[in-house]
Amino acid sequence: MSKKEQKFKGGLAYSTNSSLKLDANEHERFGTLPPEKQKLKVRSEFTKARGGKTTTIIQNFIGTDEEMEVLAKHLKSKCGVGGSIKDGNICIQGDVVQKVKDLLIADGYGVK
Repeated sequence: MSKKEQKFKGGLAYSTNSSLKLDANEHERFGTLPPEKQKLKVRSEFTKARGGKTTTIIQNFIGTDEEMEVLAKHLKSKCGVGGSIKDGNICIQGDVVQKVKDLLIADGYGVK
């Protein structure tokens, strides 16, 4: 690979090199990691920005946006609550951390 055809490998914050090709969706080319290789982090968050309500956040999902939406829909329907996807995280309404962890483990995901 010539210097003009450099590929983005991650960790870059800023570059003045105009010939550097940035591929922010590198993971989408390869698809999703299998559930047993993923290490999802599940945590509860309470902020005033959400009207003082508690939200369960699932982080570190590696895969396409469509697959993330499928997982979010599955979790929301099993918990009987709403939610959304923001900034690459799945947000589930309510404090359902333990229930989400149990569902992810039952589906074969690694959970921190």
